This record gives sequence, C-alpha cells and structure tokens, in this order.
Amino acid sequence: MDKPALSSQEIATVLTEALPYLQRYAGKTVVVKYGGNAMENDELKNSFAQGVVLLKAVGINPVVVHGGGPQIGDMLKRLNIESRFVQGMRVTDSNTMDVVQMVLGGLVNKEIVTLINNNGGRAVGVTGKDGRFIRAKRLLVTEMTPEITAREIIDIGQVGEVESIDTDIITMLQNSDFIPVVAPIGVDDAGASYNINADLVAGRLAEELVAEKLLLLTNTAGLLDKDDNLLTGLNSEQVETLIADGTIYGGMLPKIQCALNAVKCGVKTAHIIDGRVPHAVLLELLTDRGVGTLITGDSV
Repeated sequence: MDKPALSSQEIATVLTEALPYLQRYAGKTVVVKYGGNAMENDELKNSFAQGVVLLKAVGINPVVVHGGGPQIGDMLKRLNIESRFVQGMRVTDSNTMDVVQMVLGGLVNKEIVTLINNNGGRAVGVTGKDGRFIRAKRLLVTEMTPEITAREIIDIGQVGEVESIDTDIITMLQNSDFIPVVAPIGVDDAGASYNINADLVAGRLAEELVAEKLLLLTNTAGLLDKDDNLLTGLNSEQVETLIADGTIYGGMLPKIQCALNAVKCGVKTAHIIDGRVPHAVLLELLTDRGVGTLITGDSV
C-alpha cells in the first residue's frame, strides 16, 4: 500500500521544525541503545539505520550499543544448550559465553554494521574486548534464602558489570567520521570475557563520553503512570518518587535506573523511547512531539 504523499508545505514544515534541533545538537554525541522489536522487524531495522546515518550526515555523533538476548537464546536452542536465568539474567558458563561472543560480537554486530553501511553510513563494529576498552568484573547476585533468611551469593558465571571504560577507541572512530557499533562484551584483567547488560553499557558509555543524550529503545510507549498514561517529561526527583511508590517496577526498573544514573553523571537528558515506531530516534531527537519519556537531572 502506497503511503500518502506529503504536500510541499508539509515537507517544508517538517524540515523547519527540525532546524533548531539540528543546530542545538551539531557536534554533540548521542548514545543509542538498540534492541527489542526494532532489531527484529525489517522495516524497523532499516528505519533505524537510516536515522543513524542521517544524524551523522548532519553533524551529530551517534554511538550505537546493541543487545541480542533473543538471538542468543535462539542460537543456544539450536546448539541444544540449556538457557537458565537468575533474576532475569542469563547464567553464562564458558560454553554459553562462547555463543554470546559469536552472536553479539559476530552475527548481530555485523548485521547492524551492514545495515548502516548499506544506507550510506560508515559503521565500524567493536566489542569491549577491542583494545580492552570495556573493563568488566564478575557480577555478584544475592538473594534471600527462605530457610535461614540470609543473603546467599549465587554464581551466574561470566555475567559482568562495567568496572571502567576507556573512550579513546570510540573518540578515534568518531573523529574519523565512523559510526561506532558496540557489542556489550567486557574483559577483566586476566582476559576473561563477560556478558554485560546493554542498557548498562550504553548508560556508562554515555557518562564517560559526556553525551548530550542517551536513548534507550524499548518495546513500550515509554514510562507509564499507574493509569497507563504516558509520562513525557520527568526530572530525577520525580523518577525517584515513582520508583519509591511502585509505579516503576519489574523489567523497566533497571532501564530507568540506568537513565537516572546517566543524567546524574553529566548526560544532559535520557530518553526511554518506543522502538516499535519507525524512525523513533529521529522523531524523538528532531521533532517537537517525540515518542517516549524524557528524563533530566534537574530537580523541581
């Protein structure tokens, strides 16, 4: 089905609406965490790649950090390797870590690089192991044991958290007019690899780059209140209130916490945006309406 053609006036209106945003963000860094439905639908994949290429073409510096949980799960199933989860995190032994590196650092990363390049961009894929730029340490998970009501440490294998990030490789790529595409795999001092949550890597990378914006693509319209109304603009104090009263819970909680940490550490704004909407990144950055929830560090 053909899309209705825009009139000349409508096209001019769209372009002039984008102008102040293009001027404001020229030369600035925007970190985008790419995942969810946006990675699984061909139309959304192409619209995402086109948006990233357009940002770079107009002088904005996008950095893409991607996930790949469903793709990892599919490959493990094909290889008859059982997937186990603790508190939502995949237990990662050495065999599973080999698959994680193959899927994230190979299949998924290279597909995104190819999409961007096919749409006229110049993307380069890296993992945190390249130049050891993402230093990781083992993530320790604890839970209460009902029998003794004490905290028990659970070993979930090679699942990590970010210890430090050296942004030199990202800055070098940006300055050479490339678009970095980062797979969230870190490495420790002994050379062991770790699977790290992509939201956490994106947030920490945005902090270290002192990014203008952190965009986290989700499979929801954004952050909703208890009546399922979209909350379009929040400051850090309001977010903490929503966490305390239980409005933000479950799977959204770590994503919001990541956004909150970023704006408290120098990132101007963080956005939880609907990755199911074509061109979501462009709509959020370059239009008045946006497609999600904006979070700032300003207090009331």
